Amino acid sequence: MASIAPKRRKPWKWLFWLVVVPVALFAGYTWVVLNWSYSEGERAGYVQKLSKRGWLCKTWEGELALVTMPGTVAEKFFFTVPDPAVAQRINASIGQRVTLDYQQHVGIPSSCFAETDYFVTDVRVVDEPTLLPGSARPAPEVPATPPAAQSPALPVVPETPPAVAPDPAGNPQPGETPK
Repeated sequence: MASIAPKRRKPWKWLFWLVVVPVALFAGYTWVVLNWSYSEGERAGYVQKLSKRGWLCKTWEGELALVTMPGTVAEKFFFTVPDPAVAQRINASIGQRVTLDYQQHVGIPSSCFAETDYFVTDVRVVDEPTLLPGSARPAPEVPATPPAAQSPALPVVPETPPAVAPDPAGNPQPGETPK
């Protein structure tokens, strides 16, 4: 009678199911989250801060002040910039009104990839917003040179001090010698 030998288990099979499969699933999930966007849009305002930060994974993080009307309280929009070239363009436009194009990525598994869900993909500098009809208008610009200097055909008349009316009581006027 022949004895049946017990089956030998392969140790790499357990290693595969315990380590390799979870790591591959995590990598696949991370790739999908970072390449698929939940929403896209744009926000306009003034970039207040942009900095590269993080202990191990350095990411460009910033904040945009969303101002709807002058004098209102600004709402802050926090964002991440994955592309260093876009970060340089944002850094060059700090202090100007800009429009940021962004994509929202929901479910990012770690702050190593970004601290926010909003990834900025492009920046455009825009003009200041126009005032609404009926609101205060800015004062017209005053020319830097006087009109006489702009047109040489006009004669230049020297300024004379203003005439002072005599005091009915006979008191001397400022700059006048008493009689």
